[in-house]
Amino acid sequence: MILLPTQRRRRRTFFFLASIFILLLFVFSFRFNQIQETKIGLKMVDATLSSFDAVFDKFRADAPNFKFNLILFLADKDPSTNLSWCPDCVRAEPVIYKKLEAYADEVALLRAYVGDRPTWRNSQHPWRVDSRFKLTGVPTLISWDWNNDSVKARLEDHEAHLDHKIDDLLSASD
Repeated sequence: MILLPTQRRRRRTFFFLASIFILLLFVFSFRFNQIQETKIGLKMVDATLSSFDAVFDKFRADAPNFKFNLILFLADKDPSTNLSWCPDCVRAEPVIYKKLEAYADEVALLRAYVGDRPTWRNSQHPWRVDSRFKLTGVPTLISWDWNNDSVKARLEDHEAHLDHKIDDLLSASD
């Protein structure tokens, strides 16, 4: 069978587009599986800069009902990719969720989103200057002491993805 040049081009274009489609299906199915794996059955609430005070008040009111009260400060997700703009957050989130699976009934997790990159980079970001949190990087995982209404222990951005550090934080929270 002899193909004309335009037929060959169409066939190459078809195979190229089919390959791209299959690749996209693979990527999105992988991302969907990651999302499904993070639904681990623990009490998890989300807050943004604008909703934080109300959500945090509710979180503190519910704190006596849980053995571990954790706040995870994260970068917002980029709307175009639905991925965090912060590579450290992308690396740490699945590790943290996997560790917390073992304590699902005993954990309350408040995920606080710091905003987009320019918002976070502002040296006067509310959670950078808040005396309760004094954030220097994201992700930051904080164990909240509801008795003293203060930070009990914390993992900064450079260590929040380390299994043994998460174990240490949870041990300190006992």
